[in-house]
Amino acid sequence: MADDGSQQSSSVWPMPKFYFQVKWDSTVMSFEEVSGLDIEAQPIEYRHGDSPVYSTIKMPGLKKFSNITMKKGVFKADNKFWDWFNQIKMNTIKRVPVIISLLDESGKPTMVWTLANAWPTKITGTDLKAQGNEVAVETIEIAHEGLTIANS
Repeated sequence: MADDGSQQSSSVWPMPKFYFQVKWDSTVMSFEEVSGLDIEAQPIEYRHGDSPVYSTIKMPGLKKFSNITMKKGVFKADNKFWDWFNQIKMNTIKRVPVIISLLDESGKPTMVWTLANAWPTKITGTDLKAQGNEVAVETIEIAHEGLTIANS
């Protein structure tokens, strides 16, 4: 008898990326897109003077985190991005934890990215077109001081 797939393991298929949640400090916000969840170890090239090999070796150096970009629709009387950005005064800003969770079909987090000490570096307002037929979308770019990843 042919396999109808009813006994298939839930670990066979990768998670879809369209069901996620973003929490700023303690506020849950809805976003259309989140990108920039990158981490990189910068290579250090080194060669000691009496090495018989005429090339450098590479060692892992400092970790480098990309800025996170988030996009959301523009809603009437919703100025959360601008209010946070306007708190920048004399090299100080309120830094908050940002938690990005990939959710399963029941709404439970399966993979969680936590940004430490996040703060806004750039806000891009929507473009305006008289003959456009799209939703108004604004973008915020967030710097942070570290990214941790946890799986449930």
